[in-house]
Amino acid sequence: MVNPAFQEPLSQYLKEIGLVKGPIQLSQLAGGQSNPTFKISGGNEHFVLRKKPAGALLPSAHAVDREYRVMKAIANTGVPVPQMLAYCEDENIVGTAFFIMEYLDGRVFVDQSLPQLQANERHVIYEQMNNTIAAIHCLDYVSLGLESFGKPGNYFSRQITRWSRQVREANIPIPDSLNRLMDWLPENIPNEDETTLIHGDFRMDNLIFHKTEPRVIGVLDWELSTLGNPLADFAYQCMAWRIAPTLWRGIQGVDLVGLGIPSENEYIAMYEQKIGRLIAEHWPFLMAYNLFRISAILHGITKRAMGGNANASDAIENGGKAGALADLGWACVSN
Repeated sequence: MVNPAFQEPLSQYLKEIGLVKGPIQLSQLAGGQSNPTFKISGGNEHFVLRKKPAGALLPSAHAVDREYRVMKAIANTGVPVPQMLAYCEDENIVGTAFFIMEYLDGRVFVDQSLPQLQANERHVIYEQMNNTIAAIHCLDYVSLGLESFGKPGNYFSRQITRWSRQVREANIPIPDSLNRLMDWLPENIPNEDETTLIHGDFRMDNLIFHKTEPRVIGVLDWELSTLGNPLADFAYQCMAWRIAPTLWRGIQGVDLVGLGIPSENEYIAMYEQKIGRLIAEHWPFLMAYNLFRISAILHGITKRAMGGNANASDAIENGGKAGALADLGWACVSN
């Protein structure tokens, strides 16, 4: 539900910065599990507001300031993002810090089997996703002014420590496989390391595609972006091939050939060609790490839902899937 209490102060703020001249209408957009997202309509003008959720929050979570900073920095690169229009820390307007960005009118695909498309179109959509994540990893973060956006090196160690700490601080029951992964992962981190800008939550439904053409016009939801290991970022998207659609946003078990969707190995090969090297050696670790990470995130959603301040109505259901995803992660390295 849109809180009518902040519509008037928001309207006044938008008038003051020159984005609108008259009254506005607000509607909450689907998605935005972590940070509530709203469409603002003022006459023929449309914008998007993204804010922190209400209530007590875990430290460093819901970093709308980081989302704004990174999208503003990469606005003129080959990675498509909406234009950033304003950032506001005044909590008196909508209750939390927030930013305003361009509204992109396009298509968002939630079902990764793409039932509304033809087989040849599906393949191109996957190719475009592959091109986009490779383009992110090829950005020169120093020249973009993002050298302070994260800490280069030791990415896996820092992330495993961070998410393990948040799991334990949630102070709710931890699934057995998640506990096992928190023990196993720190002892099996690959020696090879590299640092690029990474998205942190790169998946199909965080992309906006052109209304009629199979191309990405906007990459959204940069809350978890940082400087880190690009293989972690890429393997995160590839979890889709390991997760059944009945569990959570996956394509495991569907007829990939008949649908025209590349296999996991074919998708990896596309990426390898773009970055110029092979990445298969540490794939079991990479998949286990990412399934651990998403399990930890969903574990946190469960905690927020129990506290009454999760954003999406399905937060409890999604949070309950943490154990099943941790089971998949443990299977990657225990067989």
